[in-house]
Amino acid sequence: MALLKRSSPAGGESRPAADLDGRMSLMDHLRELRNRLVKAILGLTLGTVVGFVFFDRLWDFMVGPYCRLPAAYKLKAGECTLVQQSVFEGFMVNLQVALMFGAVVAAPIWLYQIWAFVTPGLYRNERRYSLSFLGLSVPLFAAGAALAYITMDKGLSLLFGFAPDNVIQLISMDQYVGFLLAMLVIFGLSFEVPLLLVFLNFIGVLPFRLVSKHQRMAIFGMFVFAAVATPSQDPITMLALALPMVGMFLLAEFIMYLHDRKKDEIEAQRQRELEEELDGTASTPLD
Repeated sequence: MALLKRSSPAGGESRPAADLDGRMSLMDHLRELRNRLVKAILGLTLGTVVGFVFFDRLWDFMVGPYCRLPAAYKLKAGECTLVQQSVFEGFMVNLQVALMFGAVVAAPIWLYQIWAFVTPGLYRNERRYSLSFLGLSVPLFAAGAALAYITMDKGLSLLFGFAPDNVIQLISMDQYVGFLLAMLVIFGLSFEVPLLLVFLNFIGVLPFRLVSKHQRMAIFGMFVFAAVATPSQDPITMLALALPMVGMFLLAEFIMYLHDRKKDEIEAQRQRELEEELDGTASTPLD
C-alpha cells in the first residue's frame, strides 16, 4: 500500500499507527481525515445551535441595510417590514442565519482542523508562510464583509429606484437573506485575492515580474469581476468592490517587489561568496 507522509497530531491526541520511517498508511491517513471532519462538524453544529438561540438579535443586525432605505422603498413607511411567502420560509431563514453564525463562531475550530491535517505535508517555509497568511485571511474577509454591509443600502436604493412610483416593493425574507449572504461572501473572498498573490510569491510560485507584466490586464479584470460578481450589479456596489481590490492588489504587488528584490540580493551575495571561495581555492599553491 502506498505510504503518505505522517501527520503529527497536536497535543495529547492519539497518534495513528505509523511505520518505523515515520510515515503513515493510506487507511490511517483517511481515519485522521475522518476524525478531523467530525470535530469540525461538531464545532459547526454547536455554533449553529447558538445561532438559533440568538436569532432575534442576529436578525435585527442583518436587516440594518434594509432599515436604512428611504421610506418610499419600504412596505410600511418607517418600519422594516419584509414578507414571508411560504410556510417554511421562516424556518429556512432561521436555519440559514444560524448556519452562517455557526460557521463564523466555529471558524477557529474548523480552520485548525484543516491546518493540522494539511501542515505535515508542507515544507518548513511553506508551513510558516501559510500560518501567517491564514491569520491575515480572517481579518481581510471580515473587512470585505463589513464593506459589503455598509454599502449594501446604497445598492438596494439604486435598484429600487428603477421601479415606477405606483409599485410597492415586496421583499421576502428568503430573497433578502440570499442577497445579503451573496454580498458578504463575494466581498469577503475578493479581499483574499491579493493575499493569495503574496502567498504564491513567497513560496516561489508567482514571481513579481510576471504580475507586473500583466498589471493592466489584472486591474481591468478586477473591474469586470466586480461588475459581474456583485448581485446588485449597480455602479456604486461595483466601485465599492473594485477600488479596494485594486488598492490591495497594488499593495500586494509592492510587497512582492520587495520580497523578490531581497531574494535576488541574497542570491547575488551567495554567488559572490561562492566565486570568491573558488578563486581562493584556485590561487592556493599545491604542495
